[in-house]
Amino acid sequence: MKKLYPDAATALAGVVKDGQTIAVGGFGLCGIPEALIAALRDSGVKGLTAISNNAGVDGFGLGQLLNTRQIKKMVASYVGENKEFERQYLAGELELEFTPQGTLAEKLRAGGAGIPAFFTKTGVGTIVAEGKEVRVFDGEQYVMERSLVSDVSLVKAWKADPVGNLVYRKTSRNFNPNVAMAGKITIVEVEELVGLGDIDPDAVHTPGIFVHRIVVNQHPEKRIEQRTVRAQ
Repeated sequence: MKKLYPDAATALAGVVKDGQTIAVGGFGLCGIPEALIAALRDSGVKGLTAISNNAGVDGFGLGQLLNTRQIKKMVASYVGENKEFERQYLAGELELEFTPQGTLAEKLRAGGAGIPAFFTKTGVGTIVAEGKEVRVFDGEQYVMERSLVSDVSLVKAWKADPVGNLVYRKTSRNFNPNVAMAGKITIVEVEELVGLGDIDPDAVHTPGIFVHRIVVNQHPEKRIEQRTVRAQ
């Protein structure tokens, strides 16, 4: 099956629809699929549930989809750095399922592994546990968390080969592998496309079986969320 597409818009064509659950990799602005997010914005789909560690910043990353009101609900672990997110949430215009960061990562990993739910101590006795089953193991309370599976996952990797084996760089390896696993359809944006066999099997971070479509973006913007420099 041919997985390589000429651009982000073509890679999303026929896949994204109104009302879908979209999982997006990245951590802040690090390791986000910039071209795919922009193409999703331009597609005009709406009523999305977005699963991501956070929602980008104003006007960049998932912040673009907040500006265009394409997201109706966020499943996230961090909600700072985005004034439009704050405005919509406080005005009751945006739903939020606030999830501890480690729990969010495990919910995606479990979804990709076919595990429907798991128990964790994180969130016991807080609003995170409201409405969820709590069970005692070895004298300790644990809250049950349902796993997450997305209709479409948008992922950023450093390298891919033609069958979709992926290699990530540095911090982009946090949420992206789990997001890739959790997608019913996974679309990946990469900086480099290499030949089949050019990636050592021991260096593969996400096997190609999880990847359905690939688009190359050789020159991503790679914004820095906050930059502090020393006065001269």
